[in-house]
Amino acid sequence: MTDISSDDAVLNENRAAGAQVFANDRAHVFHSWSAQGAISPLPVAGAEGSYFWDYDGNRYLDFSSQLVNTNIGHQHPKVVAAIQEQAGKLCTIAPSFANDVRGEAARLIAELAPGDLNYVFFTNGGAEAVENAIRMARLHTGRSKVLSTYRSYHGSTSTAISVTGDPRRWANDAVGQSTGGAVHFFGPHLYRSHFHATTEAEECQRALQHLEETIQYEGPATIAAVILETIVGTAGVLMPPAGYLAGVRELCDKYGIVYIADEVMAGFARSGAWFAVDHWGVTPDLITFAKGSNSGYVPVGGVIISEKIRDTFKDRVYPGGLTYSGHPLACASIVATINAMKEEGIIEHAARLGEEVFGPELRAIAEKHPSVGEVRGVGAFWALDLVRSKETREMLVPYNAAGADAAPMNELAAAMKARRVWPFINFNRLHVVPPCTISEEDARKGLAALDEALEVVDAYAS
Repeated sequence: MTDISSDDAVLNENRAAGAQVFANDRAHVFHSWSAQGAISPLPVAGAEGSYFWDYDGNRYLDFSSQLVNTNIGHQHPKVVAAIQEQAGKLCTIAPSFANDVRGEAARLIAELAPGDLNYVFFTNGGAEAVENAIRMARLHTGRSKVLSTYRSYHGSTSTAISVTGDPRRWANDAVGQSTGGAVHFFGPHLYRSHFHATTEAEECQRALQHLEETIQYEGPATIAAVILETIVGTAGVLMPPAGYLAGVRELCDKYGIVYIADEVMAGFARSGAWFAVDHWGVTPDLITFAKGSNSGYVPVGGVIISEKIRDTFKDRVYPGGLTYSGHPLACASIVATINAMKEEGIIEHAARLGEEVFGPELRAIAEKHPSVGEVRGVGAFWALDLVRSKETREMLVPYNAAGADAAPMNELAAAMKARRVWPFINFNRLHVVPPCTISEEDARKGLAALDEALEVVDAYAS
């Protein structure tokens, strides 16, 4: 394994290099989602498999998959080789040309997608995929409104952030940067039910009734699409109850609304399936993807399109496109990723980890710790809902906590990092989202560190 040397001279040289990386970053890089003067980014020297390391020789088990996107792990040799080979053959070509790896990537994705979703529009990432899916839905229906849940994140570009439900939307709303036509509703979440439900069946039925009433009050003839993260990701790894997605599909059919499944985070092995909708046997009209399709090795995303929406643009120009849509390096990495996932049984591995390791171990951890209110997830996609009281379910930190209010979660993050496990934390939740290729041994190692770190926040719980 490539790693930082323990030799003193080499280590000192590496530390000097790391200091220069940090200095350049702080002098010139403007970071996303950050107060620029309040951050101290870790300089990363390299990565492989489920680990990355800094210039001081500290190796971290990546329990975040960076931004829940390195599904196939860091530096997978087959994907790296495919990018290198493609770079030697053809680095780039405009989207208007036919290209071998672009066509092959689209074919492979279409074969994996459910139903008649047989066409792929490539983008540079997940947010742009959402932008284009909504544009397609609006043009297809001739309507403008888009319904999405409050507990959601769909991206930071103008339309994607407007349909996002979480607080990252607020600042864009405040300065008029979000686009109009977004309507939010409550999705199902039994642990914090808005519908006074006591069972999953009640939560499902009442959430669907709420959605239909929202459609009726907004005017069905004004609504282009309902967009849902199949499994809500950053906002909590929320699993839809049995029957909910099928109910959404029925409502969309009833009112002539396009159903968009946002699978940017949930797709390509993360849930232990190619697409999370496969767990519920539902076929949307459009699926957005990105992240796990090539683990972020080259920026890419896309929209998988049904026959009926594709036919809307058979003789009508689709008014959208990007210079780098279907970039050959990105498409080569998708082809290599899909083939590696098939050859190495990565989908099955992620599913088994969920069933035999993460699910049982996290539920056992929850029994031990007063701070763990609920465990949710599937495959390599899990979250712990942390509370001050299991009885009242009061969140460990307030919604959208910052500063001193967020101290307990900051302490938890520090405790995880001190144990050389890099966490993914959002509000009052600790997510367990390592690469889908993580070994059982490393998975249990990370869970053991998590178990120890939770003692820090148990002090806040009763």
